[in-house]
Amino acid sequence: MGKIQKFGTFSGVFTPSILTIVGVIMYMRLGWVVGNAGLIGAIAIILIAHLIAVTTGLSVSSVATDKKIGAGGIYYVLSRSMGIPIGGSIGIALSVGTAFSIALYLIGFAESFNAFFGFGMTINDFRLTGTLALIALTLLALISTSAALKSQYFILAAIIISLVSIFFGTSGFTPNSIPLFSSNDTVPLEVVFAVFFPAVTGFTAGIAMSGDLKDPKQSIPRGTLLAIGGGLVIYLALAVFLAVTVDVEALKTDYNILMNIALFAPAVVAGIWGATLSSALGGILGGPRIIQAMSIDKVTPKLFGFGKGKNNEPVNALLLVFIIAEAGILIGELDIIARVVSMFYLTAYGFINISFFLESWANPDFQPTFKIKRWIGLLGFIACFTVMFKLDMVAMLAALAVIGGLYFGLQQKEVKLQSNDVWRSVWENVVNKGLKRIDARVVNKDSHWNPNVILFSGQSTHQSYLLELAKTISGRTGIVTNFKLILDKKNTKPFKKTEQVIRDDNFKDLGIFARQIKVDNIYKGITNIATTFGFSGVEPNTIMMGWPKGLESSEEYAEMTQTLLYLDYNLLYLDFDRKTKFGSYNSVDLWWRETDSKNAEMMLNIARFIIASPKWNNTNIRVLFVNNNNVDSALIHSKISELVEDLRVNVEIIIINNAVEQESFYTIIKKHSKSTDLTLVGIPNYKIEKQAEFVLKTNQLFEAIGSTLLVKAANNFNVLDLDFIKEKA
Repeated sequence: MGKIQKFGTFSGVFTPSILTIVGVIMYMRLGWVVGNAGLIGAIAIILIAHLIAVTTGLSVSSVATDKKIGAGGIYYVLSRSMGIPIGGSIGIALSVGTAFSIALYLIGFAESFNAFFGFGMTINDFRLTGTLALIALTLLALISTSAALKSQYFILAAIIISLVSIFFGTSGFTPNSIPLFSSNDTVPLEVVFAVFFPAVTGFTAGIAMSGDLKDPKQSIPRGTLLAIGGGLVIYLALAVFLAVTVDVEALKTDYNILMNIALFAPAVVAGIWGATLSSALGGILGGPRIIQAMSIDKVTPKLFGFGKGKNNEPVNALLLVFIIAEAGILIGELDIIARVVSMFYLTAYGFINISFFLESWANPDFQPTFKIKRWIGLLGFIACFTVMFKLDMVAMLAALAVIGGLYFGLQQKEVKLQSNDVWRSVWENVVNKGLKRIDARVVNKDSHWNPNVILFSGQSTHQSYLLELAKTISGRTGIVTNFKLILDKKNTKPFKKTEQVIRDDNFKDLGIFARQIKVDNIYKGITNIATTFGFSGVEPNTIMMGWPKGLESSEEYAEMTQTLLYLDYNLLYLDFDRKTKFGSYNSVDLWWRETDSKNAEMMLNIARFIIASPKWNNTNIRVLFVNNNNVDSALIHSKISELVEDLRVNVEIIIINNAVEQESFYTIIKKHSKSTDLTLVGIPNYKIEKQAEFVLKTNQLFEAIGSTLLVKAANNFNVLDLDFIKEKA
C-alpha cells in the first residue's frame, strides 16, 4: 500500500479557503455594493461580515488546537464539543447547504460562460452548462483529490492575474466625487449586506479538509486566518479603488464593471470562471467528507461512510452531494434556497462560536495551543444571530426549525460518542459556582423553605404514593433523594459507588435521585445517612419516611428519633391510608395549636408546594385552630389571616372553640378531618421516654382519619406568634 497523501497549510487550508472567499461576489457584486452603500457603508458591511468570519475563524482555530481533529471539519469540531445532537444537526444542514451552494456557483459560472461564448441565455441553457461543469468537477474529485487541489493553484494564479489587471486598468467612468454614503434612491443596506455576506463564508472550505491534513492543529489556524485576512485586505482595497475610479451610477447598474475597467478583460473572465469553479470544487471536496464523518458516527446511514482507495475517498457521499447539487441546478431558480442556505452557514458559525465559549468557560480540560479570549466566541455568537435576524427573520426561523427538528431526531436516536461533550462541563461549572455562592451566603431564618429531602420509602406496595408526595412537597426546585436500605448483618462488602446509584424509571420520571446501601441495622443506617449525606451548599434539611406502626416500644427507634431531632432536621412521617389513599386530591387540613408555632409555618410552606402540583391544584386548604382559652375568635381569625397572607396561600380559616368542652386535640381532629384527603398535624415537643405513649395515641388517631402527614419543623423556621392569651389580657 502506498503512502497516504496528506496536505499542508497552503494546499489543504489556505488555497481552498481563499478561492472560495475571493469569488463571484467580488467579481459580480462588489461594485454594486459600493454604489448602493457608498464607500463608508461598503467598508462597514465588509468589516461587519468579516467580524463574523474572524471571530468564527478564531474560535474554530482554538478548538482545533485542543482536540485531535478528525475528518468532517465543522461537524467533527461541534460533535466532539457540543455532543452528537448539535454537531449532527448542524453537520447535516451544512452538508446540504454546501451541496446547494455548489449549484449556485455553477449557475453563476454558466451565466458568465454562456455570455462570453454567445451561447443560449435561457434557464435550460444554464442547466445544461451547469450540469456539464458539475460532472467534470465530480470526475476530477473522483480521479484524485490531490489533482483537484493542485488544479486550484492554476485558479489562484488566474485570480491574482485578474486582480492585477483590474488595479492597473483604465477607466472611462471617473466620478466627479467619491460616494461616501448611500443616497435615497439606493437599495437598503440590509439587502446589500445580504448580497455581500456569502463572500465571507468560504473560510470553512479548508476546515472541511481536516482529515486530509498532515497537521490539522497547525494548518487550520494558520490557513484559515491567513485566508480571512487576505480576503479582508482584497475586499477593502478593491472597494476603495472602485469608489475612487468609477462613477456611482456605473457601479449600481453595470455588474461587469470589473471586466470593463480591466487592463486585460479576458483575465477577469478567467478569474470569474476560476472563482466559481474553485468554490464549487471546494464544496465537492468538503461536503462529502462531512457526510462520511457523520456516517462513521452513525448520524447518517452507514452506506455513506464507506470510502475507496488508500485515502479512503468518500465516493458514496460524493455521489449523494452530486445528486443534491444537480437537483439545485435543475431547479434553476434558487433565490429562496440561497437565503436559507446562508442562514445554515450563519447558524453553524454561531454554534461554533458558542461551542468555543462554553469549552473555554466550563471545561477544565480545555487547553488549546492557540489561545484567544473567550469573549471573542460570545461576540461571534451574538453577531451571527443578530445579523440573521436583521437579514431575514423568516429564513432564520426556517433554518432554526430545520436544525431543531434534526436535533430532536438525533436525541431520539440516542447516538452517543465515547467522549463527553461540553454540556457536562457546563453543568458541572454552573453547579460548582452555584454551590460556592450558596455556601458563602449566611443562612438566616426564612419563611421560604427550599426542601432537600432524604426519603426512606421502603418497599411496600404503596411506595409510589410516598414518592409522589415527597416530590410534591419538595416543590419545583427542591431535591429528593430516596435511600433503599438493604439489611446485611455481616455487611462485609458494601456496594461499589457505581452500584449505589439506582436508575429506576419510577424515580427518574418523578425527578427523584435514588441510592441503595447495605446496613447492618436499619435505624443506625438511617442515623448514619442523616449524619453524613450531602455536601456544602446543598445539605439535606428534611427527613421523610412512613409512620412506624408497631415500633412504640423500640429503644433503637427512640434513639434514632432523638438523633434526628438533635441534628435539627425537619421530620415528616406519612401514615398512608391504603383504602382511601389521597382520595380525590381535593382537600388538605392544617391543624394548628398554640404550641405549634414552628410547625405551623412549615405546614404553610408545604401547602404552597401542594397547591402548585397539577394533581392538587384544585384542592381546598383549611387551617383549623383549636381555641382552648376562650380568646375572641375574630382576633384569632384576623391574626391567622395576616400570617397566611404573608405566605401567599389561599386558605379557609376555621376556629374551633374548646374552652368549655376541653376535648383532646386528637378527638377534635377525628371529628373535623374524617373525610379529608390529606391531613397535616404537628408533632409536639415531648420527652423521649414519652414516645411510646405518643405513638400509641397517634396510631389511634390514624385509625379514624385518612392519610396523614406528621410534621416536626427544625429551628430554621420562624416562630409564628400563635400565643393569643397575652393579646386577650
